[in-house]
Amino acid sequence: MQRCRLQVARSIERQFHSVMVSESPAVARRLLRLALRKVRESQGVTQSQVAEALEWSLSKVNRIESGDVTVSNTDLRALLGFLGVTDTTTIERLTDNARVSRRRGWWDEAQYREHLSPATLQLLQFESEATAVRSFQPTFIPGLLQTKEYAEGVFNFWSGTLNEAARETRVAVRLRRRAQVLDRADPPLYYLIIEQSVVTRKVGGPAVSAEQLRKVLAVSEMQQAIIRILPLEHSIMSMLGSFTIFDLGDEENAVLYREGALGDEIIHSSDLISRHREIFEQAWHDTLTPAESQTVIRQRVAELVNQDQSQRPH
Repeated sequence: MQRCRLQVARSIERQFHSVMVSESPAVARRLLRLALRKVRESQGVTQSQVAEALEWSLSKVNRIESGDVTVSNTDLRALLGFLGVTDTTTIERLTDNARVSRRRGWWDEAQYREHLSPATLQLLQFESEATAVRSFQPTFIPGLLQTKEYAEGVFNFWSGTLNEAARETRVAVRLRRRAQVLDRADPPLYYLIIEQSVVTRKVGGPAVSAEQLRKVLAVSEMQQAIIRILPLEHSIMSMLGSFTIFDLGDEENAVLYREGALGDEIIHSSDLISRHREIFEQAWHDTLTPAESQTVIRQRVAELVNQDQSQRPH
């Protein structure tokens, strides 16, 4: 039994020898919790057995593995010792992730925590380390690409629910997101599907909408993103609402972000992520090509410019 346990431990150590270390607290916490759960399950040990052996509550074990709480270095080493993980490199990398998971970033400043949802706070961290982003947007241009004026137009719709400080904070965060994702040294591969109605929808008036679409065109032409339009005949997919999949290193390590009129959420379920990935790929085949999409956007910009000019006093 001891020999078998040792062989399993060595197999686990080889498996986690290359575990990545993240600089984002949310990503580091996710990597750590997944690694801890995987090593426990590989050992055939239950959460109850861990709790009993380490004299912890079952709730504590569950919350560590679900990522609801951070784990101290002392508790981490005790847990790894019980599970038979002795490889120095593995322990150091998991310890580093535990340390990073306790770090506070700019998103932890009071002005952001007060006005952003927990899911949005996690979104800021996941997208900053994503290696690939797949986004479906049936209502608006996605936040990552929004201009200041367009974002203000979107949030002004919620003026009865969000006070001015909340709206200003959310607009500022959207602009900061763009810089930390698309303008970073190693930007992610960005695949974006926009439903055709998004292009025709006016937000903030024709001048604001035209400038926003010019921004989308620039991003597409500079190949910062592969942007495709989903024709209206395929718009039944819009019933799903907007969603974005973030790959964190590879497709096996991904999170799903869903956003709706009444809230947003981060989803870790591999089954749900896989299903949304399949839906995205199916929709991708129904979209216009990037060149065709650019043509549609340019035509809409021209229409909006004409509308704006006709509305100006002569």
